[in-house]
Amino acid sequence: MMRTRIYEHVVELPDFPCRKYFHSRQLMQIYEDAQRQKPYMVVVSDDDEQVVAHLLAVVRQHRLWIPPFLMQHAWIIGEGEYERGVNNREEVFDMMVSALKNKLQHQVLYFELLGFEQKMFGYGALRRMDFFPVKWMSVHNSLHSAPPQDRISERLLHRIENGIARGAVTKKVENDEEFDAFFKLLSQYNWLKPYHYQPPASFFRSLMDDGHCQIFITLFHGHVIGAAVCIYSENDVYLWYSAARRKSMAPLHPLSVTLWKAMTDAHEAGYDHVRFLNVGMPFRRNPYRDFILRFGGKECSTYRWFLTPIKWVNHFFTWLWRIIGI
Repeated sequence: MMRTRIYEHVVELPDFPCRKYFHSRQLMQIYEDAQRQKPYMVVVSDDDEQVVAHLLAVVRQHRLWIPPFLMQHAWIIGEGEYERGVNNREEVFDMMVSALKNKLQHQVLYFELLGFEQKMFGYGALRRMDFFPVKWMSVHNSLHSAPPQDRISERLLHRIENGIARGAVTKKVENDEEFDAFFKLLSQYNWLKPYHYQPPASFFRSLMDDGHCQIFITLFHGHVIGAAVCIYSENDVYLWYSAARRKSMAPLHPLSVTLWKAMTDAHEAGYDHVRFLNVGMPFRRNPYRDFILRFGGKECSTYRWFLTPIKWVNHFFTWLWRIIGI
């Protein structure tokens, strides 16, 4: 019989391998050290005390301009990690999410699950727990079958080349001065985007020090005008955060130049895909999605799953999903 246990500190974790960075003990330690973030690692063991699966969740604190001025939400990316030979993955996933729900449902305003590799994974289990799905867009660029230059639109490539010719230079963050300029730009970019949670500066420094993160910045006359935070896990690169001075520096196309450098760097390093984590909902008009697709990526529909402690809210959105398919 399998048993589930939730750990709040890395030092308490049993020994098990971690291949997926978003469910690793390294990232858990970074969450644990960061302000306004608290990690929870769910571990499932068999009768022999051997770990068969684990899943990392983090509770994030948001500061608000209106009462109650502070809220918390639980955030999980991906289905977790399973040892080879585990055939009942959805059953194990059900156990892990149920344990988290029981522990955190009275502490957070809502749960958010995203980044599933398979759209329908865990569908039945999550619906039984009153989670409701929201259709979301997922875009990834394949790097293994063709170089990025063969997939990008000619118009976007021309814009990138024009921005570079005018003096835009993209590089990786290498010192404190560049990091401070990056974080300032990111903070300004997210100032009026309350849904975009931004961790403190120490969090990004720890990611870089851990070796699974690179921050790309685009400079013009010494000023940072574009930035992208990339996470490297297994054979894929995940674009987690990005920012740019798109209006004041529009002729230089800073976001395009920055993302292009991140993609070509990933291709040269031998990664298989670049995955964009925050493309948005599948509205007919989605400028960011349309922009990302010009790099030659593949678009597919997926779900983000949400749960609130207020039952009627979950039931209302479940009903709405059945009626209009949100």
